[in-house]
Amino acid sequence: MGGKKTGPNPTDRGKCGVKRSLLTEGHGVPIGLAVAGANRHDMKLVQATVDTIVVARPEPTDDQPQGKCLDKGYDYDEVRTILAEFGFTAHIRGRRDEAQEIKREAGKKARRWVVERSHSWLNRFRRILVRWDKKPDNYLAFLHFACALISFRAAGLFG
Repeated sequence: MGGKKTGPNPTDRGKCGVKRSLLTEGHGVPIGLAVAGANRHDMKLVQATVDTIVVARPEPTDDQPQGKCLDKGYDYDEVRTILAEFGFTAHIRGRRDEAQEIKREAGKKARRWVVERSHSWLNRFRRILVRWDKKPDNYLAFLHFACALISFRAAGLFG
């Protein structure tokens, strides 16, 4: 059972599982996606996830830098180095840090929850909520199809 790119899920009694690493733009529209076993640490998927960006991005400048909001699980020098190679500035915060900032500034929105919302959108597609495919390419194809539908819906092109 399982197939490639699965691994023992540490939160589910060691059953085989899959981890989706999702990269979104500011409104939650997916722009990059990588898949690995559930036992893989998040920071190990940064390179693979950033490599999958399919849209052309403008070059970051001093006037318009490009940042990546990440949670505390990505607080490693290796992650910062990888993001710097791609021209991103890493904004890494824990839940407590962001919650305190929101309390201090009225109207401040949490930025790191955008990806959680996108994962929720993906979980609404029953076909990919549980991975039944043994081949990772088949599962990844359905994930890309779901991301495309989310993108079309966000653009108002498809109901």
